[in-house]
Amino acid sequence: MRLRRDAKIERIANVPLFSRCSKRELAQIGRLADEMELPAGTVAVREGAYGQEFFVLESGTVEVSKQGKVVATLGPGDFFGEIALLHNAPRTATVTAKTPVEALVVSHRDFSSLLATSPQIQSKILQALAERLAPASI
Repeated sequence: MRLRRDAKIERIANVPLFSRCSKRELAQIGRLADEMELPAGTVAVREGAYGQEFFVLESGTVEVSKQGKVVATLGPGDFFGEIALLHNAPRTATVTAKTPVEALVVSHRDFSSLLATSPQIQSKILQALAERLAPASI
C-alpha cells in the first residue's frame, strides 16, 4: 500500500478528534502516519493491554470485541485507538482483522512530540475532546 499524501490527509480529516485542525495541521498529523498491512486474523489491539497506536482503516474489516463478545465491525474510513494518542491507558476492547487490512497508524510517541511543538494543534484537539465529552445541551 502506498497512499498519496492527500489521501492520508482525507482519511485523518474524517476523525472527529482532528475536526478543528486546518489542512496544514492535518498534513502535519498525516506525516506521522505510517502505512501498515495486517493479515486476516491478526489482533491489532488487545483489551486490557496498554495502547500506543491509533489506527485509521484504509481497506478491509476488523471486529471489535469486549470481554469476548463482538460489539462492532469497522471498515474503510473507520478508526480506533484514539485514546492511546493522548493517554497511556489499557485498551477497552480487542480489535481483530477479519480480512486483510491496510491502515494508517500514528504512534503515541510521535503524536506527543507533535503536540509539544504545536500548541495550536494541542488546543484544537482539546476543544474537540471537550465537545465529545460534553453532555447534550438542555
